[in-house]
Amino acid sequence: MVSRRRVLAGLAASSLLPSAGWASVGAPAFLSAARAPDGQFVLTGLTETGDISFTIPLPARGHAAAAHPTRAEAVAFARRPGTFALALDCRDGTVLARLNAPEGRHFYGHGAFSPNGTQLFTTENDYEAGLGVIGVWDVGAGYKRLGEVSSGGVGPHEMRLMPDGQSLVVANGGIETHPDMGRAKLNIPTMAPNLCYLDFSGTIVETASLPATFHKNSIRHLALHSDGTVALAMQWQGAEGAAPPLLGLHRRGGPITLLAAPERLHGALDGYAGSVAISGDGREVAITSPRGGVVHVFDLASGTFLRGVDQEDVCGIGARAAGFFFTTGTGAVGALGDSVRQQPVQFDNHLVPIGM
Repeated sequence: MVSRRRVLAGLAASSLLPSAGWASVGAPAFLSAARAPDGQFVLTGLTETGDISFTIPLPARGHAAAAHPTRAEAVAFARRPGTFALALDCRDGTVLARLNAPEGRHFYGHGAFSPNGTQLFTTENDYEAGLGVIGVWDVGAGYKRLGEVSSGGVGPHEMRLMPDGQSLVVANGGIETHPDMGRAKLNIPTMAPNLCYLDFSGTIVETASLPATFHKNSIRHLALHSDGTVALAMQWQGAEGAAPPLLGLHRRGGPITLLAAPERLHGALDGYAGSVAISGDGREVAITSPRGGVVHVFDLASGTFLRGVDQEDVCGIGARAAGFFFTTGTGAVGALGDSVRQQPVQFDNHLVPIGM
């Protein structure tokens, strides 16, 4: 990548740098944080064939990123409870801006751009109040912070732009944390996760919650269907007994529907769903479990469990035209149930789709 960056720098100097769109960096389908063999944390671009199209160093471990809708530009987020995020030109790794969480806030590792790319929204913790907020940033002004609005819950984790292009859906995990306590979970007995829909002004338009008996099932990660169906991956915080279903589906105006594999296979997830995706053809939904080393795939329309695919330390998952693309902490990458490639990096938890 060093030689490639030198070429890009030379092109820039001679005003020959190609279009700033994602095609200029090899048309990656996904972004993923990773760790290189030398221990350097990086942000990578990945094609659907498993090629790494670019690698950009990060100052610390990354969690996820937000991909600009038109430009080869991404915001890489620190792992919770991180206080920095970097806006990066993915053509040459230039840091366009450093976003610092305001005093009393930290990032949760996820964010989303508005449809036109003029605003960035970030999930954050108001840790003295124990409440979630959504930070709003002006991209054109160098990622200047405009303000914040309520996330509608506690511990907002992943957030996605809804297909209507006018609203956001937020996974409020329900877990209260404080940076003075590291990653300790402070309110497990009283946690109350929810799925919150809000418009860009911060007005909450709908909230969906789990049944009270499942209040320790932290809603963490999201995937979207073009018809507005939201798939949610959960992580069980209960200390005793079998975990409840870790995959949910929601359509606005209705309840959350919970899906699980048969009991023996469900138990292999060890109470932890790491990521979730809906296939490009809209037929299937899948969750990963790095603890269990398995992917569970369901029929989206009926909720029927279809299959489990064993894959060591699997967590990142994204949509292909039909089926799924995955990454692992061992560097394996490929189409689920098909050919697997080995890359010389350890991929972190998530695949961020580009152009979706």
